[in-house]
This record gives sequence, structure tokens and C-alpha cells, in this order.
Amino acid sequence: MDVKIINSSEFESEVKKAEKTVLVEFFGTWCMPCKMLSGILDKAAAEFADKAKIVKLDIDKNSELAKQYSVMTVPTMIVFKNGEECERSVGFRQLKQIIDMVTPYM
Repeated sequence: MDVKIINSSEFESEVKKAEKTVLVEFFGTWCMPCKMLSGILDKAAAEFADKAKIVKLDIDKNSELAKQYSVMTVPTMIVFKNGEECERSVGFRQLKQIIDMVTPYM
């Protein structure tokens, strides 16, 4: 399952007003750990099926949102439920770590 790349104009509808838990990966196109994470996030999205979704946000194209959420390092993954931040992880993570991070909020 492909993970959708969103922009700041979609953030409100895709994340803040989402009916299910959302994992947002703040990434940079130049970031090697972000590239390595891409396939893992596709697998996680398939694992979550209809219970949660994953989206990605390019920090260079959406710097205001990165600033708003104090994202200083990529990849940064933030779990949102009911539009509120629940948990955050900075740096590369394995599939099991991502699943363990999101599952309590589904």
C-alpha cells in the first residue's frame, strides 16, 4: 500500500480532522534514513489497513508545519489521534517499532 504524500493545505483534512489514527512522517527528499523508511511505511500502512493511516510531509516544501510541530530532525514520525499529537519518534525505526508506536492509539 502506498503512503500518501500530503502538503500543508491537506494537513487539516488528512490529519487534524481524520476519523482514525494518523502517523505523519516528516521527511526530506535528501534524507537517506527517510528513503530507507519508505518501504517500511508502505508495509506498516498495509498492516494497519482500515484502523490507521500513514501520510508523509516534505519539510522543505512545508516548513511552517515542520516549525509548528518543532521538527528539527528527519525522519520524525508523529502519531495523531482526534487531531492531537499522541506520540513522537525521531530517527529511523524498524517495522515492529512503528507498529508498536501506533497500535495503542488505534
